[in-house]
Amino acid sequence: METRARVEGDEQFRDPAAFAHLREGVLARLVKAQELLPDGVRLLFVEGYRPPALQRSSFEQYSDALRADHPGWSAEQVREAASRYVSPPEIAPPHSAGAAVDLTLMSADGQELDMGTRVNAGPEESDGACYTNAPRIAPRARDNRRLLGDALTVAGLVNYPTEWWHWSYGDRYWALATGAEHALYGAREWS
Repeated sequence: METRARVEGDEQFRDPAAFAHLREGVLARLVKAQELLPDGVRLLFVEGYRPPALQRSSFEQYSDALRADHPGWSAEQVREAASRYVSPPEIAPPHSAGAAVDLTLMSADGQELDMGTRVNAGPEESDGACYTNAPRIAPRARDNRRLLGDALTVAGLVNYPTEWWHWSYGDRYWALATGAEHALYGAREWS
């Protein structure tokens, strides 16, 4: 598995001192997923842990941008749209628990595979192509998303369906998606 230092245009979501932190259970599942991928295809890790203060700031910044782009939207419409892309800080977001990871696929020579959008492309920017099962993406991108999804699902992670790159294990969404009685991990401050 490779790690990318940053994604162009998404610096507001990443803490350079903390982004690579993950819970041990998540990391073990990523190692398993990598083993399931075909030769010549690697996971490219983009982000894991996001401190709660950064999560709050990211949600507010994205909400402000939506408000500016859609001045006629009500507060509820802005919040609903923002929540599809950035978890509201009060719900114990998966990244703030170290239970979520944003990743993509790359070839052995370091080239990112076509996934239909860039990592962290918002719904407005991508016209919905960021959704995992978006209907209007190229067949090659669909195949690559399926390859990523199959490996991560077998390894025990779940996908957040509005972001093809976002996978988690042990957080509240994982518990809901798998029928677990409760989340294994909650938000925390890591030093």
